[in-house]
Amino acid sequence: MSKTNIVRQVISVISLNEESALSRISSLFAARGYNIDSLTVAAIPDSKYSRFTIVSHGDSEKLKQIILQLSKLIPVHKVFKSSELLVEKEVVLVKIPLNKELGGLESILRSYHGEVANSGKDYLVLMAADDSSRINEFIESIEIFKPISVVRSGSVAI
Repeated sequence: MSKTNIVRQVISVISLNEESALSRISSLFAARGYNIDSLTVAAIPDSKYSRFTIVSHGDSEKLKQIILQLSKLIPVHKVFKSSELLVEKEVVLVKIPLNKELGGLESILRSYHGEVANSGKDYLVLMAADDSSRINEFIESIEIFKPISVVRSGSVAI
């Protein structure tokens, strides 16, 4: 792959909610030598469908071909790519120790749509929801608190 054509692509797939859907979709990427950076799947309420949100990096032309092939897969109903999606968000949970000075924490949380999600006698669990690049920035900014653990979700998009 040429480095000049490498793009990040978010793909939203509406598929029938059946056992083989995940296998078929992930196999399509594997067969073309592409890694899935993140994959989030959930049933769509009150329907027979599921929504897959897939993030991948690759050559723009080959990713276009994957999108075309996804559209032809059974049980896929509809495929949307980044340019057709209105909102993309990720969630991150960060566990920090309470033995650190927490000055500035509230300001950081407010800047990244974050909050304290849970606490214990010796830790806080912080949660932030934002787009992928802002989550990267949040993780960098929270490093001053020496996180014990960081867990990041895949993207969801609509």
